[in-house]
Amino acid sequence: MQTVYSPKHALRNARTELYGGELVPPFECPERMEHVLKQLHAVQLGTVLPPDDFDLAPVLRVHDPDFIEFLETCWEDWRKAGYRGEAIPTIIPARGMQQRIPRHVEGRLGYYALAMETSISDGTWEAARTSANVALTAQKLIHDGQDSAFALCRPPGHHAASDMFGGYCFINNAAICAQAFIDQGADRVTILDVDFHHGNGTQTIFYGRSDVMYCSLHGDPKDAFPHFLGYADETGQGSGHGFNHNYPMAPGTAYSSWKGALVDAMRKIADYSPDALIVSLGVDTFERDPISFFRLKSEDFKHYGGLLSGLQIPTLFVMEGGYAVEEIGINTINVLQGFEGS
Repeated sequence: MQTVYSPKHALRNARTELYGGELVPPFECPERMEHVLKQLHAVQLGTVLPPDDFDLAPVLRVHDPDFIEFLETCWEDWRKAGYRGEAIPTIIPARGMQQRIPRHVEGRLGYYALAMETSISDGTWEAARTSANVALTAQKLIHDGQDSAFALCRPPGHHAASDMFGGYCFINNAAICAQAFIDQGADRVTILDVDFHHGNGTQTIFYGRSDVMYCSLHGDPKDAFPHFLGYADETGQGSGHGFNHNYPMAPGTAYSSWKGALVDAMRKIADYSPDALIVSLGVDTFERDPISFFRLKSEDFKHYGGLLSGLQIPTLFVMEGGYAVEEIGINTINVLQGFEGS
């Protein structure tokens, strides 16, 4: 399996995250990728390729142009406004307020924010832009005939909606790849999201469509971020009704229960018979992840990678979350090795 990766991910090196009422070093940090790379080389999974350069057209197929322009200019505008810290939303258009886009960067920051924890810092745009190129390069490998590929993306993407950032996500890498498959002639694509957190952005982008099916296994939003999306009764709308499948699970969920949800999702995927499968690969389901509450062990990741290979669908793995930094490489590569049968 070939991996696509760029060291430009390290340009996203924010120093602040709002967590538990404190400004703390972000859980989503550059060191995560170094551990994955180290494990990739240790097991000699395959070659590591740099990304190709793509223009913004594939990104704009799923994201609002004004939102993308905001991401590109936010840091410069923030500094021009005289602010000394990183750009953190301080006000959002809550219930009963106008949904107009303000002129001032503070207002635009809040308008486009999903949540208040994720700061925008110097280098964020270039890292997010390169992360999208990583994903699209790996997608092209699948389109050109490879059975599988791994997009080692950072920053992650599945919380990014068409016009919202947050949850460490800015551009939705899995979504732009799904749309690329469709634009290149695929009739059906499935996104299987195994990150601990619900991929609210991915769901909303495809919620009214039947050509991209979304399945997500995640912490119950009554107890876990993003809290306001990811319930089991969210099944799609309009022509997308019946093509969105959520599997919210309770604190302490072990692999035996989690696997049951995966098997059910795989059954739906097999019935749907997509031309390509995109796995939003978050490994924050691990038992020692600091901001999650599932109880998967390292060997479980290899097991479910093997299960996924049984679908026999061209599969693109796109890196999402995983914040137990010391183990993220082992758990991520375990999934890929299990898929490869190694």
